Amino acid sequence: MAKSRSLINGDNQLKLAMQRSGRLTDDSLNLLHQIGLSFESYGQRLFSRCRNFPLSILYSRDDDIPDYVGLGTVDLGIVGRNLIHEQGIDAIELEPLGFGYCTLVVAVLRDSGFQSPAELCSARIATSYPESARKYFASIGGRPDIITISGSVEVAPSLDIADAVVELTATGSSLLLNDLRSIHTILESEAVLVANKRSMDNPELRPNIDRLLLRIRAVQAAKRFKYVMMNAPESQLPVIRSIVPGLKAPTVVPLADEGWVAVHTAIEEDVFWEKIEQLRAAGAREILVSSLEKLML
Repeated sequence: MAKSRSLINGDNQLKLAMQRSGRLTDDSLNLLHQIGLSFESYGQRLFSRCRNFPLSILYSRDDDIPDYVGLGTVDLGIVGRNLIHEQGIDAIELEPLGFGYCTLVVAVLRDSGFQSPAELCSARIATSYPESARKYFASIGGRPDIITISGSVEVAPSLDIADAVVELTATGSSLLLNDLRSIHTILESEAVLVANKRSMDNPELRPNIDRLLLRIRAVQAAKRFKYVMMNAPESQLPVIRSIVPGLKAPTVVPLADEGWVAVHTAIEEDVFWEKIEQLRAAGAREILVSSLEKLML
């Protein structure tokens, strides 16, 4: 294990594993660039070293990343939560990353008589996530016949290979195409940043893990907010403050026009349009909206 760490360039550097090629790759690379890391990621590289941060990046198969993190071959990993759950790796989830959303579901044929997982406790279950399926059914007192299939799991019920499937779905389209319906969600998954426990306890590595996490959280927070500047009658400030209290409080600047102020604040994306409508009704005008790149909370 020590030899592997040395290979990826120096025992005092952080090591991070990410998917080499797949649905998480582009978003993972974008995130690392957004937090200011400069590194090479082209071609068939197996690993690269950041030029401006003590971090080396290992490009790997996604199935291998949980093991790398759990064994300490790397300190950190960007991987789907579903794989950590499936492989049972004892690692620390540091931060959900907001991409790679999917769900692990129990699904049956559309015209099947099965209505709940409890009815499948002795049934045949096809899956490419056998440990997750076993753990879930054990939690409800079931011991189904788990049939492990590496691909085309969704066709198993139609071929009478299985009574149901436990499978990952992002949009539900693959279920519909194979005449399946979901009857239970086992796990909500997305890409997460995970850490080796020993690395988190290492006084030489922990400060740089915290630095990296600060940057990631600043980028993640910026995605949740819009920066808003508006002009408003000073008499309406109490109403405007009640609508958009800001992260602490809105910034208020007097304008040259007597009785008017400029108000600067941040509004969460989820309630943005509702708040804008309320601000307009309260007398706010000339509302300027900007995206944020980084936000330190």
